[in-house]
Formats: sequence, C-alpha cells, structure tokens
Amino acid sequence: MNDFTMQENGVFPSVCSLDCPDQCGLLIHKENGKIVKVAGDKNHPVTQGNICNKVRNMTERIYDKKRLSVPLKRIGKKGEGKFEPISWREAIDTISSRWKKLIDKEGAESILPYSFYGNMGRLQSEGMDRRFFNYLGASQLERTICNTAGSVGYNYTMGSAHGIDPEETIHSKLFIFWGINAVSTNMHQITIAQKARKKGAKIVVIDVHKNQTGKLADWFIPINPGTDGALALGIMNILFEKNLQNDAFLKTYTTGHEELREHVKQYAPKKVANITGVPEEDLYQLAIMYGETSPAFIRIGNGIQHHDNGGMIVRTISCLPAITGQWLEKGGGATKGNSAFLQFNKQALQRPDLLKGRRPRSFNMNQLGTILTETDPPVYSLFIYGTNPAVVAPEANKVREGFMRDDLFTVVHDLFLTETAKYADIVLPATSSFENLDFYTSYWHHYIQIQQPVIKPFAESKSNTEVFRLLAKAMGFDEPALQDTDEDMIRQSLYNTGNSHIEGITYEALLENQFMKAKRQPLLPGTLKTPSGKIELYSEAMKKDGYSPLPVHTDLLDDSEFPLTFIPGPNHNYLNSTFSNNEKHQKLEKEPKAFINIDDANERGIKTGEKVRIWNDRGECVLTVSAGDQVLPGAVVTQGLWADAKDKQQLVNALAPDRLSDMGGGAVFFSGKVQIEKI
Repeated sequence: MNDFTMQENGVFPSVCSLDCPDQCGLLIHKENGKIVKVAGDKNHPVTQGNICNKVRNMTERIYDKKRLSVPLKRIGKKGEGKFEPISWREAIDTISSRWKKLIDKEGAESILPYSFYGNMGRLQSEGMDRRFFNYLGASQLERTICNTAGSVGYNYTMGSAHGIDPEETIHSKLFIFWGINAVSTNMHQITIAQKARKKGAKIVVIDVHKNQTGKLADWFIPINPGTDGALALGIMNILFEKNLQNDAFLKTYTTGHEELREHVKQYAPKKVANITGVPEEDLYQLAIMYGETSPAFIRIGNGIQHHDNGGMIVRTISCLPAITGQWLEKGGGATKGNSAFLQFNKQALQRPDLLKGRRPRSFNMNQLGTILTETDPPVYSLFIYGTNPAVVAPEANKVREGFMRDDLFTVVHDLFLTETAKYADIVLPATSSFENLDFYTSYWHHYIQIQQPVIKPFAESKSNTEVFRLLAKAMGFDEPALQDTDEDMIRQSLYNTGNSHIEGITYEALLENQFMKAKRQPLLPGTLKTPSGKIELYSEAMKKDGYSPLPVHTDLLDDSEFPLTFIPGPNHNYLNSTFSNNEKHQKLEKEPKAFINIDDANERGIKTGEKVRIWNDRGECVLTVSAGDQVLPGAVVTQGLWADAKDKQQLVNALAPDRLSDMGGGAVFFSGKVQIEKI
C-alpha cells in the first residue's frame, strides 16, 4: 500500500464516500500536508472528472472550524450542547464500564447500534462495528430507511439488484427518469442522457415536483403522489391495446404475461387519469412513445418507494421493459440498483456467525422514536454512527423526546457535534474518508474502488474500525475477528464471494488499478434469480408472502384529516443532513422552501415569498413558500434536511410518519398528510 499520508505535496487518487449512486473517482491535491483541492478523476470511465458541488467543496468540510478534534463528555442537559474535552482512554473506559454494568443488569440486548451509510466505505459502515455487536449479542438494527421497499419490489420481478450497465445507456433513444431528481442525486446518468440527446434521444421525467431534472426534460409529466403504480398499469393497458408488446420476448423470458394482459384491462386510461392527475391524452402519448421507441431506458428513482405502497410501485414499473422486450436491446431496460454486480463476501466482513446461535431482538430504524419511548424492556444505550437521526429519522420530535431520557446512555461517533450528538453522553471524533483505508462498491455503475489514506487523521479523530477494536479490547473480548486489520477485512471481503462478476478483483489488484469493473454478463438470455429463472410478471412468491401476485395500485393511507400530501425530498447541495451544518453549502442552497400549487395557495391566501406554517399532529415547521405549477394540487414539496442550521422550525422530518411501507419495512417519508397556512 502506498503511504500517501507521508507525502506533503502531490495529487493522489481517491473516491467519493457519499451515499450517492455515482461514487465518483477523485483526485486529491495536497500542499504542505493538507488537502487544497478535490477534483474529479478524468480517467474514471463513468464519472470522467465531473463532480458535484458537494464534493468540490469538501475541503470546507474536512477543515471546518467546527469539526470535532477530541472526545467529549456531556456536562449540560441533553440537547443543550454543553461538553468538556476528555481523553480517549476516559471515553473508552466510560463506554465499556457502562456497557458491562448494563449487560450484567439488563442483558446485552439493552444496547442498540444505530447507523447508516454516511460514509459508504464498506469497512467504516458495516465492518468491525457489525462484528463487535454480533459478538456482544446486542439488539439488531434493521437498516431499511433508504431503498429496501423498492429493492424488495424490484426483486420480485427481476430476482436481484441487476439492471442495465449505465455506460450502455449512451445508446438509449428514450430516457424515463421516474421519481428521481437525477440532476441532484445521479448527475452522471444525466450527463449520459444529455450526450444521447444530442444524437436524437428524448428525456421524459415523471415526478411530483418539477425540480431541476424536470426542468431539463424534453417532457415533464407531473403526477399525484403515490400513484406511479397506477400510471405504469395504465401504460401496460395501452401497450396491449395498441399491440405494442413483444410477444416473442414475453413467451420466452417471462411468466404470467397472459394473466397480466387480462389483469390490466381494469386500468382503463380514463380511470388512470383520474387517479394520477396525468391527462388521458398524455397517458396515450407516453405509452405509445415507450412502445415504439427502442432502446428505451427507465431510471427508477428512490422517491417513489418512500410511500405506503412504494414496494408495489417499483415492482409494477419494473415490469414495463419486459412487455416491450427492451432487455434484449443495448441501452434498453431499467435500473433500480446495480449492487448485485459488485456483491462481495458480506458474511466474511460482518461475521454474523459471531452471534453463536443467539437471536437477539431487532428494531426497524425508521421507528427510533417509538423504540426509545415505548419499548419494553427498554433500550438503555445507543451507539450512533454514520447517521444523524435527530434530523433524518421519521417523527423527529418523538426521536428527540426519546433522546432526552435520563436513563439512556448515548454515544455518537461523528465528524461534527450534530443535532444528534448534542443529546449524547459521550461524543467521539471520527475520521473523514480521506483518512481511512477502505473499499467502495457503487450501487449504480459497475466499478469497485479503493481508498488509501491521503491525509493523516485530523487531530485525535479515529476511524470506525479503530474505535471498535479499542472497545473490544476494553470489554475483554479476545475473539481474533475483532482484532483484524483494515487490510485483513478487505482481503476477506473480496475472497470467496460466490460472485462471478468480480472474480479476479483482489486487494492487490485494486491497489494497482484504483478501480476495477465487474465482468459484464447479459441478464438475458441467461437465468435470473427469480424462482422461475424468468421475469415474473405473475409472482407466486408474492402470493405466498401475502401480496397480489400481479401488480396492483392501492391508495395511500388516509391517516388524518389533513388535506395535503407532504413530500420532503432532497436538495442539490446537501446529502440528507450531511453539509447542512457547513456555511459554504448553506450559502449555495440559500433557504428552504415549500413548493405548492397555485390553486392551493390562492385557496389559503398565500403568495410566493411568504412564510408559511406546515403542520400535522406530529409537529410543525416554518418555511418560505413558492407557489406555481411545479406541483399538482394537493401536494407540498420541500427540498433538503435543513435541521437546526438556523432554527428547529425547519425540521421537516418531524412531520413524517414512522409507519412502515408495504414491503421490506421501508420508510414512508412521502405519505404523510399536512395542512399549510400563511403566518
């Protein structure tokens, strides 16, 4: 391994650590031992030197004056943010002694790790931490807040997280961006689409909000929240009606096409138009465009799965390429996620065998507020890393209420004193990704990348893997797996993977090449990982699991008397709550806004630029309104998790319900109901 940290000046290869599908190749410029510039690596085959504002300004975050430099112990009230510095020895001794007492009195299941992918490095997000808590026998966390519902739905149709290679979409003649603000969240797919558009391709965007991606489109189609499955069923109806289906493909590569053809007759265009808000003539135009254009590509976004019916929505949309046979066309098909191409040996990395047959209780991370306020026996300790649940988790007010418990011992490992960290008893300073050895696997493109440390750890910060090795020693654990080095864990993760796509990709090969592509094998012809080995338009597995075996539309839950559906989506310059505390990114994003339809605004006497109160029985927030035609009547859209950057009245996820989606225990951020009024 090259020791870049010892070289004071130069340009060094790196990789973006953010939870983003693009996972850019980077070049880090150093002068006098410090990073002075973060640039894109033009040699990366997909990202090709283009990076977003978030990463371009990463030096502002790495050297932010507010970055944590030493461990802290709380000396004020929870949430007050008053701490004093302590040594690492005192911090580790405090945590281990509290946990030993808890285990003796309440059992190991009284301790709960709470984490997500604030750093997408595989070691930092799911390595030594998983081993440690498995060995401890702590309560397990169901990490389902992001993409689980849609992944389950897609897998019912296609069998696994395999889709089209993004590099092949340069050949696509039609791009449908469905429920994804790709300009802000998948910019390199947009870059490819724009290159294809110069050769005649069309870009269609289907979304509840005419965001930056909608404005870029050749055709933007606004839709009522949570009705995307109905739209897909209406398209199917018209495809069969107009004889635009590929019968040869359906007979060879699918199951249930005859049942589906009969089934979708109930989704007549007029009925679908009433459900979705998409005019009947537009529905016909879209269906015929999709049926007659080849190759056609659908980019299935994250947004649509954050509904009560999100899993079924994605399951339904994923049937469309099969009806027209697009999977056999270069540049045709769909992508929800591509993580299966780069699947490594998770068993070797996470070591679930360290549970030694125990089956601890598990909790869904979307319901943290309920976990902390209602669980019996209670969770008495949290270890939080790679996420900021006081801002990100649904029902954020209930989460903060839970954090205030006097009998809850909370540890937070982060780069900053986040909103969550202010409730902690012990705060540990974390390294940035540029200070760690790790490997990265994209869930969109097909490249594995390695990160070698570029700079020395900031002040007294430590990596996630180092923290858990220290805790294992302090707890008296002599299990060898808890002593493995980061290099050991990378080797183990890339050995005996059972994934033919990454054969030959080793630790040494990554050090030599920086990034390596999975071997591409066509999905079809071949055998999919569905029970039948085919694309399952009719799914017996779904029937056994209690779902309709054919795709259906169900309405969102009507859980209150509030009239508007609330969609707290992402913005351009933050990634969830990451960067929301950095002044540079706050200035780039300016201020949080609530986008509403002009009819809803007029009904309430609201004008663009005025402050509005948005509320329900879970909480309220105050934002500046933008009224117009960017959303259909009945919806309120916000962008970004602004958190406590200015005041707590911007806490949009306080309004989000913590109930679970139809599949996979996913979050339903976008199915909450609210009311809005002028202040």
